[in-house]
Amino acid sequence: MSEPNPGPAKGPGSGPAPGRAADTAKAGKGRVRRDRASRGIRGGEGLAGWLFVSPVLVVLGLFLVVPIAMALWVSLSDWKGQGSPFSSGVHFVGGENYGQLVTKSGLAQSDFMTSLRNNAYYVLFVVPLQTALALGLALLVNGRRLKGKGFFRTAYYFPSVTSSVAISVVFLFIFSSSGVVNSLLAKVGVDGPAWFADPRGIIHLALGAFGVNQDAPPSALADTTVGGLSLWDWISGPSVAMTAIIVLVVWTTAGTFMLMFLAALQDIPLEVEEAAEIDGTGRWQRFRHVTLPMLKPTLFLVLTLGLIGTWQVFDQIYVMSQGSPGKTTLTPAFLSYQTSFINNEWGQGSAIAFILFAIIVAMTLLQRFVLRDKDEARAKATTRRAAKAARSGSGPTTGAA
Repeated sequence: MSEPNPGPAKGPGSGPAPGRAADTAKAGKGRVRRDRASRGIRGGEGLAGWLFVSPVLVVLGLFLVVPIAMALWVSLSDWKGQGSPFSSGVHFVGGENYGQLVTKSGLAQSDFMTSLRNNAYYVLFVVPLQTALALGLALLVNGRRLKGKGFFRTAYYFPSVTSSVAISVVFLFIFSSSGVVNSLLAKVGVDGPAWFADPRGIIHLALGAFGVNQDAPPSALADTTVGGLSLWDWISGPSVAMTAIIVLVVWTTAGTFMLMFLAALQDIPLEVEEAAEIDGTGRWQRFRHVTLPMLKPTLFLVLTLGLIGTWQVFDQIYVMSQGSPGKTTLTPAFLSYQTSFINNEWGQGSAIAFILFAIIVAMTLLQRFVLRDKDEARAKATTRRAAKAARSGSGPTTGAA
């Protein structure tokens, strides 16, 4: 009977010696540590990074996070502005300050809803106008054949760096009863309004031109109330005074956004526009199908900054009208200041500020959703679904069993 073949004989160096196995294990552990270090922060670099950013974190914490936390507490308390808001005499009232602004009928709700209406019309007019004007100016000063580009860029940008208070005072003189605007209107036979004394909305004025009596509006609009205001008041449109402020803001802010659009236009490769021109496209087609899609990130930035800035308008209102005439230029930012510093209702003033913050965040998220890149969103959604399927084990597998 034949014996099983033991195989080739192993020499003294052919088997895994104990020392060599230990060296192999150490090398494997070293590779694991190096891989972890390459993926993470090496050594004490993490601690050094925190030490470098700690001064900024301390400053932001003291002058941003702490005041916001204090304001949040004030909005939930009955503090009247005297003494410390954390003293024993200050009581927690929960959402009472918010309820008086949103749900409870009264002067506080009426003023707050009026300010929201005024600011909504302000945003509705200012954001599209300043964006369109800024883009038009950017296209103009970016033209190849325009001479004196530096002069025009400076001239268009100059109102943006001028003091808003000084410009507001100048506009008060321009739009006064005997100002330049009314003088020019008089030359063409138009009796100009008393801009900062006329509380009527421009939509009401337009409806009056078609025979709608403002003193006796349709009962369906006058008798239906939403948030303490009738539907007739909601559709009044911006007042004549607010219209003057809108003109001022559009003129002073378009220069800043013009520079953003100009920088984006100069980043567009010249070869792209030349190729579109060779293909026989006209100016409008090139702008719509080539230039505008490549400006989408900048357009989103301009619209976002414009939306945030218009909901926070304060200085022009404070200098030019302080809410007059008839509270038609009252805005949430100015109402928060007036409620807190003048009426000493600090809880309501802080509540207005936080409601305004929530409105700005909601509007920004909505704008981001509307202006999102749909193709990129579909690709990300497909990737997420594939990753989820792979984690659950239902996705496609590779290799053979």
